[in-house]
Amino acid sequence: MLASFSEGFLLGLGAAIPLGPINILIMNNALKSYMAGVALGFGAMSADIFYLSLILAGFIKFFNNPNILNIIGVLGSSFLLYLAYDIYKNRAKKIELYTHTVPIKNLSKIYIQGLLLTLLNPYTIVFWFSIAGYAATKNLNTGFTILGMISAITLWTTLMPYLVHRTKHKISQRVSTYLSIFSSLILFGFSLSLFIHVLF
Repeated sequence: MLASFSEGFLLGLGAAIPLGPINILIMNNALKSYMAGVALGFGAMSADIFYLSLILAGFIKFFNNPNILNIIGVLGSSFLLYLAYDIYKNRAKKIELYTHTVPIKNLSKIYIQGLLLTLLNPYTIVFWFSIAGYAATKNLNTGFTILGMISAITLWTTLMPYLVHRTKHKISQRVSTYLSIFSSLILFGFSLSLFIHVLF
């Protein structure tokens, strides 16, 4: 059981830490508010749990359909493009204007952003397929492996925004603007990559 939990924990860190659309958005939101970063991370994690639950419940054949994955891919690419534009549009907004407290209504919207972005990412489904296969091949305890993964992802989605938010006072307005431009370009790149993958 401990071995299953440990392997799940390491897999969870491996999934959570790499620089991708979610981490870029968590960082951007954490500059505004710690809770905004956490809300987005928890939205993404909810989508992970949703897909994992469907796979474990036996809905593998449904997601194994290339047409379904392509539809999800086009929607995901479009949503990423919208988020990239939104960050670029607000690139010059002063960090000082952001308050430490974000209204619950806004946190709900941010949570939904993270949820939708992860739901509309076909790579999320492929990743969980791989994990399910890995756990079965290595004869791991599924429950403890999943618990380990969720623990690791929860740790990352609470710790990383905290570190970003605590160090935001060291970021000048000019650097903040450049970070926003860089973030929007990366998200645009992810959007384009996903769209090309769907086409070809």
